[in-house]
Amino acid sequence: MEETLKNRLLEEKQYVLEGLQAKESWRLFKIMAEFVEGFEVLPKVYPGVTIFGSARTQPEEKDYQKAVELGRLLARAGFSVITGGGPGIMEAANKGASEGGGYSVGLNIKLPMEQEPNPYANVRLEFRYFFIRKVMLAKYSVAFVFFPGGFGTMDEMFEILTLVQTKKIRPVPIVLVDKTFWKPLLTWFTKVLIPSNKITLHDMELFKVLDEPEEIVSFIKEKLWI
Repeated sequence: MEETLKNRLLEEKQYVLEGLQAKESWRLFKIMAEFVEGFEVLPKVYPGVTIFGSARTQPEEKDYQKAVELGRLLARAGFSVITGGGPGIMEAANKGASEGGGYSVGLNIKLPMEQEPNPYANVRLEFRYFFIRKVMLAKYSVAFVFFPGGFGTMDEMFEILTLVQTKKIRPVPIVLVDKTFWKPLLTWFTKVLIPSNKITLHDMELFKVLDEPEEIVSFIKEKLWI
């Protein structure tokens, strides 16, 4: 029984929030340290465009190649490109930004199953706490782009939409890439959420669905009056 309890405690160490108990208030200093590092390093990358998308996207896929081109165009337009620092779409966007001669920012997260930072970020930070990383992904960005992705991408998308909707952050350009991928979700918005008064028709104006890197950059510049 003692061995079972020991194994359970070791296993639970990976769950960061469960570790935030009153007796472990010293962890607050680690949290503060991550905030401080971000606040010291990232002001230089403003204005940034944060790009989200699946870590599983492979280099031969169309979305990967499109993210490379978008990162390159954004860098040439004077924007930093900020990603979660991992593989897939994140790697592609960082690669494009690096090739475009701009700040290519990777904000990696430590995971139980290790996510290796991609090699294309020329500004790198690593975080243990997701909520701190979320702040850093948003704080120095003037626009957000969401490629097709899974739970992580959806989580970030709905959080940014909620922050804009509730006026916790200023209105910013929000782009969903790939009309075909997002169509079923948008249909649910219009046929379920709006009729049941969960969102309004006005909320559908918080984002734009686009396909091509050139039109995404043009849209962002237009919305920012650049």
